[in-house]
Amino acid sequence: MAARHGIEVIGGSDEEVVEKLRELTDGRGPDSVVDAVGMEAHGSPVAGTAQAATGLLPSSLGRAAMEHAGVDRLSALYTAIDAVRRGGTISLSGVYGGMKDPLPMLTLFDKQIQMRMGQCNVRNWTDDILPLVDDPSDPLGVLDLKTHTAPLDDAPEMYEKFQKKQDGCIKVVLKP
Repeated sequence: MAARHGIEVIGGSDEEVVEKLRELTDGRGPDSVVDAVGMEAHGSPVAGTAQAATGLLPSSLGRAAMEHAGVDRLSALYTAIDAVRRGGTISLSGVYGGMKDPLPMLTLFDKQIQMRMGQCNVRNWTDDILPLVDDPSDPLGVLDLKTHTAPLDDAPEMYEKFQKKQDGCIKVVLKP
């Protein structure tokens, strides 16, 4: 999706991405990094297994387990911490839900990193944004984000396709 809009896409391992970002910024690192992945990030088999096991518990027990002992897959966040310049800002729009996540506090403090985060205040903006999203002239350009359309009955299969990054699936619009 980024490449379609003329944005340079940097691939490779986490270390290769950090190295390339430093090359592009004369060794400094980017001023800001956005982690929009959150706990869906890949890269931690232990955390992935813990999340899967928590998902098998009855909802009240699973919720309690994540609130008191939960850990997230922090690969994307660790990469953001490594990549951002000293005094830079990391913005988290990806959701992390674990209560026992180990963070490299010494690195965050030493690099003087600012952290900005929080869930979108959807209810505050619904009345303003919904008419723009429904507008057939697409003033926000949201139609370009859609990669797939499917009937509501196909939601489980489309979620799996999205999760496995199959068939270029980025955003699915479900039709009732």
